This record gives sequence, structure tokens and C-alpha cells, in this order.
Amino acid sequence: MTGRRRIRSSFLPEHHRPVRATVRAAGALLACAWLAAGCGVVPGTTGGSGDTPIKVMTWAPSDTKATNKPGMPAFAQAYARWINSKGGINGRKLTVLTCNDHNDGVAAAKCARRAVKENVVAVVGSYSQYADSFFPPLEGAGIPYIGGYGVTNAEFTSPLSYPVNGGQPTLLAGLGKELAADCGNVTLVRPDTIAGDELPVLLDSGLTTGGHRAASDVRAADDATEYSAQSTKALDSSTSGSAKKGCVVPALGDRTSTFMDSFRRARGDYPEVRTAMAMGSVDQTVIDASGGASGPYEKSYITGWYPVEADARWDAMKKVISEKAFGDNRIDSADAGVQTTWIAYTVFKKAVESLGGGEVTADRVRGALNDGLKIPTGGLTPTLQWATRDTWSSEDGLAAVGFPRMVNANVTLQVVRQGQLVAARQGFTDVTETLRNADID
Repeated sequence: MTGRRRIRSSFLPEHHRPVRATVRAAGALLACAWLAAGCGVVPGTTGGSGDTPIKVMTWAPSDTKATNKPGMPAFAQAYARWINSKGGINGRKLTVLTCNDHNDGVAAAKCARRAVKENVVAVVGSYSQYADSFFPPLEGAGIPYIGGYGVTNAEFTSPLSYPVNGGQPTLLAGLGKELAADCGNVTLVRPDTIAGDELPVLLDSGLTTGGHRAASDVRAADDATEYSAQSTKALDSSTSGSAKKGCVVPALGDRTSTFMDSFRRARGDYPEVRTAMAMGSVDQTVIDASGGASGPYEKSYITGWYPVEADARWDAMKKVISEKAFGDNRIDSADAGVQTTWIAYTVFKKAVESLGGGEVTADRVRGALNDGLKIPTGGLTPTLQWATRDTWSSEDGLAAVGFPRMVNANVTLQVVRQGQLVAARQGFTDVTETLRNADID
């Protein structure tokens, strides 16, 4: 061990990294046009008598060739219809603006500038890979970012960020911790990029915590269209000299499904090798599309942030979907993005309710969250509570390794059985100490 330093990556392949120069050169304050940038207002949520409606925004990419999360803004709209049918929040109607960031840095910046121009009080339950594009406008206007998906490092460092899960770091650390007891050799397949270089550190932090040796490291081009060579190498490595069943961990983001196609073809001589991965690379919809129980994900271990979709703790969210979004095929209750948006709006609602009467502003919402407000989420996460930047300490939580805004380092272990994601272990696993002991050098 040569000491710890901040985990600096964005947890994404390099071709997903923000295009800083392009965005900053854009300069001018540009509104996100209704059609061109995919912004809109949920119908029926801005009217009514009484005080001015509370205005927020939810954004995510859709209709792109990369990651798409259309269910997040669609669910936010359903949530607005539902909460308004109950009288709103503190008697105030909720207006939800939506925006499509198109998996593009310039579009992400436009969404953020739209939020500033529209005077939203928060951006809630959103997904974007371009933190360097959207955070500067939000920070300049003091607009809190509540419940991002955890795909960028900035979501765990910006003083205006209020993440509800632990992102990719907790999923990989937690996966390593769980695999330590069940696997012989563990092999990681990951992008051959600077961002990919951080992934072995996170996985190995969990493996070594569990008394296991570090994983073998198999690299792949981040634009690969097939992975036959990597599949064969991973299978050989995971079974070499091991008396126990080996495990292969693909951490390739959107290309994990492509890897699994190659892996299925190469797996014939290694039927006992299991796969394991982090939620975000795979979910129930991916499992279904790949063949369910007869597909390559059967028996795979998967770490997630929340309980499995069948858990009764999701019933309140499902009620919103059934009452206000029935038939909207963009919204899947098993999607971790939709689940994150539900939890984020739970946080926002509690923050606004804590204000009592008076005007609801970005400053007041941020102040409520920074003043130690404790927010229960019905058991979907631990009780969430953030601190102001002034209270950060290198010894507090995960500040020592560069995650000062991370307040939920819990993960769940799931397994695919008969084509369905089910809980492999009851309850949560806290990986705070695992991450704090991560050796980056």
C-alpha cells in the first residue's frame, strides 16, 4: 500500500467525458427550445389558484445511440400529476420542466441554462454524463441538483449536489466485497481508458476487504463492437489454478450487453464460470431482452443501490405509475433511473415541506438540505442527511477519498434466477470503510 489519494475519474469511458472547451466557448445564455432540445412542461401542472407554483426541472437523454433514460423525465411528469391531485406540496402546485440532454455536452449546458432562465428551484432526479457542462450554470445560480444518477465524480464533490445513491464507486466496491466469499479467481473486463484505469481499484478494494486477492485485469478498446478475444482471456483467467468457481466482471457501461453476446458464445467449455456486474450495466429490461432465464445473465450477481423491484417498499412509487402513467411504456418500475427519480422527489418534497409557508426558492431548498434535515425514504435507502461544505473534514465520511457529498454508501446484492432479479442477500451492505481504504496508487 502506498497511500490513498482522491479517486478522480468520471467512472465513464473517455469518449463519454465532457467536452469542456466546446461548452465554455458557447458562452451565451441559450434557452432550450421546445422541440430542438426536448424541453417541455407537463400539461396541467401550472394552473390553479393560490400561490405561484413550485417549478423544478428533470433531464435525461433519450433517442440517442448511447445511454437513454426517457423514463426519468416521464416519471417526473407523472409525479407532478399525482402530487398535484393531492393538493400539491404545502398547498402549492408543482410544475415540472423536462429537457433532453442528448448525451451531448452542449445540450446538457442548454438544459442547465434553461433551468436558470426559468428560475427553477431545483433540478431533481436527473441523468447526465456531462457534469462539467451542467454544473457551472447551476452553481452560478445556486440551484441544487438533487438525486443525480451518480455517473460523474462531480456529483459527489459539488456543494450543490445531493446524491441519493453512491454511484459506480459503491457498486464496484460492494460487488468485490460480495464476490470475495463466493468466487475463486475474479477477472475484470473494462475499457482501456484513463477512466477505466480507476475501475480495478474500486473492485479490488472490495475483494481485499473480504480477504480475496486482486482481480485479473482484462482491457478492451472503448469502441469495440465484439469481445471474443476478451471473453476467452477472461474465461481462461477466471479458471486458472482455481478449485472454486471463477467469476467474470464486465464493467463496460453500455457495451456490457455486447460483451455478453460474445461471452455466451465463448462460454461453452466453462459452464461453471459466473458473471457479476453493477446495476446500470444491466437491469430487468436488459435481462428480458436477452432471453430471460435462457439468456447469458442467468445466475449473474448484480449489485444495486436499492431493494429489488418486487420489494413492497416500492409500492408507493408503483401506485403513482399506475394512477398517473398507466400505459406509458417509457416508465419501468424496475429501471434504476425511475427509482432514483422517485427517491429524489421524495427528498425534494420533504425539503419543501420543512420550509412551512412562504416563498419556495433555490436558496431556501438548499438551506433546508444543508441544515441537517433528516429525510427517510421508506427503507429504500438509509435516512439521508447532508452537511454544508463548511463542515467537511478529511476524516468525515468519504471526503478523504474525494467523495464529500456521498451520504449513502449502501448497496444491495441481487442475483438473476429464472430470468428475474431477486435479492441474493437481505438488507444493505455498507461499503464506506471499503472505499475509504481504497489504494489508488
